[in-house]
Amino acid sequence: MTVRNKASADKATACDCSRRVVLGAGLALVPWWAASSKADDETDPTEILPQVGDHFVYLAGDNEGQVVKSADLVLDGPQIQAYPADPSGRVRDGSRLNLVILARIDTTGVAPETLANAADGVVAYSGVCTHQGCPVNMWAADRSAFYCSCHGSEYNPKQGAEVVAGPAPRPLPALPLKSADGVLLVAAGFTAPVGVQN
Repeated sequence: MTVRNKASADKATACDCSRRVVLGAGLALVPWWAASSKADDETDPTEILPQVGDHFVYLAGDNEGQVVKSADLVLDGPQIQAYPADPSGRVRDGSRLNLVILARIDTTGVAPETLANAADGVVAYSGVCTHQGCPVNMWAADRSAFYCSCHGSEYNPKQGAEVVAGPAPRPLPALPLKSADGVLLVAAGFTAPVGVQN
């Protein structure tokens, strides 16, 4: 194989090194997005899953990088994609598993477990589809559901992001919230493992 330039060579090397094999009771492959060659004390803080006290910043759009407030979200409207940021403002965007979706819902008839994780009528879930790890980036307005554009999985934000359509095998993990003067904060870690689980 001929490498055309150094960037291609570096990319090829990075790809080869990002796969890990774990030996134990059996042989398992750790997905590239879950693997890390860093020791615990060398972990990049931008790769750490959301931590208690983190706030959220917009992923994209006119408000990209700005702090998300509960009043910013449209009631029963589309979700927004966000990343957590630590109290100093460092954004935890070093891992795609940190993608979070936030939605403001009418709390009438909402499951008690969902309400327990909400703040100011806003719920937060992992933005990574449990089917094949695509971002849950669309909104099915006629069904008031999160929608994954890759394979059509739909999740009900009022019922713990349970799967209501498509191939996803399980709900999106919830991220419990609290509010401080309208700023949404992480109250606890994800309620289940994020992303694809074998």
